[in-house]
Amino acid sequence: MSELIEVLTKDGSYSLRSVFFQENFHSLLGALEETKIKFTAPSDLQRFKGKSLDVLDICFGLGYNSASLYNELIKQKSYLNWYALEIDKKPLEYSLRKKAFKKLWAPKVKRIFDSLYQNDCFEDQFFNCKILWGDAREKINVIPADNRFDLIYLDGFSPQKCPQVWTIEFLSKVTQKLNPQGYLITYTSSAAVRKTLRNLGLKIFTIKPNFNSRTSWSQGTVAIAKFDKKKLKSNFNFDKLSVMEEEHLLTKASIPYRDQDLNSCAEDIIRQRLDEQLLSNLLSTKKWREKWGMTKLASKS
Repeated sequence: MSELIEVLTKDGSYSLRSVFFQENFHSLLGALEETKIKFTAPSDLQRFKGKSLDVLDICFGLGYNSASLYNELIKQKSYLNWYALEIDKKPLEYSLRKKAFKKLWAPKVKRIFDSLYQNDCFEDQFFNCKILWGDAREKINVIPADNRFDLIYLDGFSPQKCPQVWTIEFLSKVTQKLNPQGYLITYTSSAAVRKTLRNLGLKIFTIKPNFNSRTSWSQGTVAIAKFDKKKLKSNFNFDKLSVMEEEHLLTKASIPYRDQDLNSCAEDIIRQRLDEQLLSNLLSTKKWREKWGMTKLASKS
């Protein structure tokens, strides 16, 4: 789909940069570190030890999130029913060529990836995996209607670069696939995405940063339809939104991305949102940043 450039991140793991999107697949601080902090840890996979779970990975990419998932589930002998949506086969091809990537995981992970690349599926006594190649907005309809997921990973390029997978219309389809107590997990703390998920009836939580920093106030978002408040007290990976984050949802940054017929290009989706922001009476995101001492990059709006 696009030219990809290899990137070595600070934790020693490799990632890619998309020339088309002008954006890296992962933070330069570490592809592996980001996967663990923003996806694996908030998943709380010990809940499924010796049990079965259903997972949907949207924007599979290089496969770090699912490789980490597989790795943990192999250790605890869990049963997995897994789907992935991905438009571009090149990142997976890169992962299979990269020895440094394959060394990160149990040998079975490589076998699964090989089978996904060659056959679009993998199956054994524990895992049943299928990857659907193409536009996620179309391919999500291929998943059987009665399938509901305990975990949904949403890891597309940022909303400003690839708004197609962050619109009200697409997120509505995604949330319909979530089990009532399932977790939708994403790296973004975008006000537009969070407000959309809340408007779709989900409870929103922030993934805690691993260090105190004004430019790293959240590692992402967990959205859950029905959540037991008692479980939140013992959860060290995510928490309710801070006052600052709640105020973010009252700014123009919270205006959603729209794609009524689920076939619009990125430019049209972004243009429509900008027009809506110009007409809005909501607080400007600039004033919110100034109040909280935030930089433009830190807002992730």
